[in-house]
Amino acid sequence: MDVISSYAWIAWIVLILIFVTIEMLTLEFTFLMIAVGSLGGLISGLLGAPWWLQIVISALFAVLLLLTIRPPLLRALKKGGDPARSNVDALLGIDGRVATSIGPAGGQVRLANGETWTARLSPVTEQRVVAAGERVLVTAIDGATAVVVPAERSVT
Repeated sequence: MDVISSYAWIAWIVLILIFVTIEMLTLEFTFLMIAVGSLGGLISGLLGAPWWLQIVISALFAVLLLLTIRPPLLRALKKGGDPARSNVDALLGIDGRVATSIGPAGGQVRLANGETWTARLSPVTEQRVVAAGERVLVTAIDGATAVVVPAERSVT
């Protein structure tokens, strides 16, 4: 047991380096908090704590940091993010014109952004045929299908 206690500092330094390296790859602040917790274990070991107490101190310190410091750091990191919607989120609420009539089997719409999508009517609308050229609004995306409602009947 003396060997474990006398060389524990090497294990702590290796763990800290591993956790910092993983943090640089993930950028989630999780492994950074674990690395700082390991630093607490290293310091307690250098002050003469037994190896089991070093592990307990490291674990408690890491959990404390994960629960108290990580959330504000993540909020600060995301504060300056781009507020523009992208991908599927950018399609919600966009209008378009029916390219091929939309009936019970579906159809196609040409959206305002220039994309042509397979479309079907939203279940909240009565099942009718929407003729080519009519204006529609996208209410949802289901896989590769735009769920639409006729524009004059939509509620925004």
